Amino acid sequence: MSNLIAATDLGILPYFVLGAYLIMLLGLGFAGLIKSRAAQDAEADYYLAGRGQGLLVTSLTIMATYFSGFAILTFPGWVYSDGIAPMLFALNLPVAAAGIYLLGNRIRKLGQEHGHITPADLISHHYGDSRMLRFLVALVGALYVIPYVVIQIKAGGILAQGLFQNVDHLTLLGWKVSIEDTGVAVLSLVTMLYVLIGGMRSVAWTDVIQGLLLLSAMLLSGIAIIYALGGVSGYFAAVSKLNGELLTMPPPGERFNTWSALSFCSFASLASIVQPAQWMRFYSARSGDTLRKTAIVFSTVLPICFLLGVFLVGLGGRALFPMIDGALPEGMSKPDDIVIHVISQQFPEIFGSLGLFLIALILVAVMAASMSTADSNLHALSAVVTRDLYQPLRPESSQNERAWIGRAVIILATIAAAGLTYWGAQGTLLKTITTFFFMAMAFSAQLLPLTIDILYLKKGSRQGAIAGLAAGILTVFLFPPLGSLFLGEENILTLLTADLKTLLDVGFCGIVVNVTVFVLVSATTKKKH
Repeated sequence: MSNLIAATDLGILPYFVLGAYLIMLLGLGFAGLIKSRAAQDAEADYYLAGRGQGLLVTSLTIMATYFSGFAILTFPGWVYSDGIAPMLFALNLPVAAAGIYLLGNRIRKLGQEHGHITPADLISHHYGDSRMLRFLVALVGALYVIPYVVIQIKAGGILAQGLFQNVDHLTLLGWKVSIEDTGVAVLSLVTMLYVLIGGMRSVAWTDVIQGLLLLSAMLLSGIAIIYALGGVSGYFAAVSKLNGELLTMPPPGERFNTWSALSFCSFASLASIVQPAQWMRFYSARSGDTLRKTAIVFSTVLPICFLLGVFLVGLGGRALFPMIDGALPEGMSKPDDIVIHVISQQFPEIFGSLGLFLIALILVAVMAASMSTADSNLHALSAVVTRDLYQPLRPESSQNERAWIGRAVIILATIAAAGLTYWGAQGTLLKTITTFFFMAMAFSAQLLPLTIDILYLKKGSRQGAIAGLAAGILTVFLFPPLGSLFLGEENILTLLTADLKTLLDVGFCGIVVNVTVFVLVSATTKKKH
């Protein structure tokens, strides 16, 4: 990314913008700490901000957690290289909004009635407390959260390298440290501190700032590409001249085919709504009305920003900076660079000297997208480990003891994630974590059958819940790339699941097995009364 904006001299702007931004985040962390001192329930306040978050904070923290740097970099890159096909995945936004509307308030209501903090609290309460069930729910949460934290911290370092493209390395105590590693260290430290200090309240407040930055960046990028192509009519005239393959859906079996996209939108979008960080945001909302309005905001604001910042930039970028014989244009090393390439070329022309500031601000916004996902998942991981793993082993532990254990988890997880991005990059460990990252939503989706049964059907048993969840997790493990990682490339199951994956979303396949086992076992076992 460094060569993308090499021709645009940003001067000291990146230092000023990023420095001011990080100081503001730490300030919000301390503000959250001050606010929490009057709390009567320290644990609920730290993890759920006292269950009193209003519409603005709830809607923006849910949106910021939902969208990572993937939304503003990778997705436009997909559209740039593959055309309109990836845009079918945008249907996941209204589906996710429906999930917030239909599931969120019921989760919030049960959480408030019984004092739940994690997903496992609610699920274990409904089916009867079981260490195995709580462990499986915690495992699903960890399989979602851990890869997200590592990858987002790594992405933050890469973006720091792009922001300070004129600096090769820093020398600290005689050691030469790359800008990427410095970025990882600084962003990890700042994120850890404000999560550690202020808990959910600080995380949510910073998500408001980060969410506004991300949404603004998407809108400004869309405006830039329309301007560059001569307005709305010029944009569509340029896009209409693209290769026809870029403007049609691929057949079954190929990348981004219709069936794969629809199954993904149906289940992966809901999976991202029932993952631990989002589930805890439902608990923390002030009222059912807050969540219902959040669903409406989510279903209107995000699709508009997604259309402008992803679809228009990706497709318009292909018209403005075409690939010649499959080769990317000069200044781009990968399709994901298209957004930064567009703004670095167009912002100075559109906005004059203000354009340089906006370029720096958008690069910080992309880092913010990574941080807003990392902080939410770090915070959720702390709750999952403390409530679902530590407390069952030490049921006599006090709130104060669990609070310190939770903070220790945040510190250790941050150090481990930052360490993995450095030392893991030298071997296969980071690649393995990346493999789990691409399957994270498939694991999280396995909570959907239990969630729907608890909130609406109330037909399942504890044994059915355990068996179904275990079967769903195992099914996801059998699909590539995890299947090939554990079973080998030539294993018959790996080959069969690889073919199935080209047609259907992995999470959907896991849910089919999960529901089948859940229903059969529940039908033959006693339900909790």
